[in-house]
Amino acid sequence: MTRVATTRAWALRALTLAFFAALMYFGWRYARTIAWQDVRQALAATPAHTLVLAGAMTAFSHAVYSSFDLLGRAYTGHRLRTVQVLGITFISYAFNLNLGSLVGGIALRLRLYTRLGLSTLTAMRVFSLSIVTNWLGFLVLAGGVFLLASTGHAWPLSGPTLRWLGLLALALAGAYIALCLRTRRRRLRLFRYALRLPGPGLVALQLALSCAHWACTGSVLYILLQLRVDYLSVLGVLLVAAVAGVLTHIPAGLGVLEAVFLSLLSDTVPTPVLLAALLAYRAIYYLVPFALAAALYGVIEVRRARATQVRSA
Repeated sequence: MTRVATTRAWALRALTLAFFAALMYFGWRYARTIAWQDVRQALAATPAHTLVLAGAMTAFSHAVYSSFDLLGRAYTGHRLRTVQVLGITFISYAFNLNLGSLVGGIALRLRLYTRLGLSTLTAMRVFSLSIVTNWLGFLVLAGGVFLLASTGHAWPLSGPTLRWLGLLALALAGAYIALCLRTRRRRLRLFRYALRLPGPGLVALQLALSCAHWACTGSVLYILLQLRVDYLSVLGVLLVAAVAGVLTHIPAGLGVLEAVFLSLLSDTVPTPVLLAALLAYRAIYYLVPFALAAALYGVIEVRRARATQVRSA
């Protein structure tokens, strides 16, 4: 690594740490002004059927995301069973949400796949297609929401900037789709690497599954807010928060999600009600699946350890 690259890397880390520190500081100052008793009361007042419905939508969202790696199986041609692929993706996604992409999205996924006999290259190809699938739907939905917001839809942000962001998002998604549909032999050479692009059927499934995943995720918060804000506004703010979380590299977007929602929706929803919905969202969408994924991963490790003991006996 050159001196310039090293300096740039350290500068990026410093900026990230500075942003995180500022976020924590302002979050702490803001937290001191919140009437937490009102937040607890708002959380306690959330109807049971609302929590059940949000939980069901969470389960559907995680199930849809877990199917992303089934597309990777079709893309790479590996022969792992469907239940194995769904289990690995569910565990990786839950760990990814709570501990960050390096732990859940990459390291754990590679560990689980290679233990089942996949090569590192094949596992990385599955992971790469999953990432592309996830962001393809994000771009399409973000483009649509931002364009609607810029043309008069009641959203916290509006104007020409949103219109251009929406067009840019749709253009990026369209460029990927066009590349996959129009490139002969499904091959794309990037520097020294030759990439095999998915065909029309796989691209259609990528788009459908990813849009469904993001739409369901937005529905969880929409349900927990008990319809106080229109669905497109909730989805749009969630998409903005997702980008902010990625840019800050903070595991689980801790504090970032809350900051974005508070800054964009606090004029529409009372702060205690909004924070209560976000806390419930954290518990239902992040912590409950993480507990299930951790238990499932523990079972896998115990079974592997026992099988190793039997073979060595």
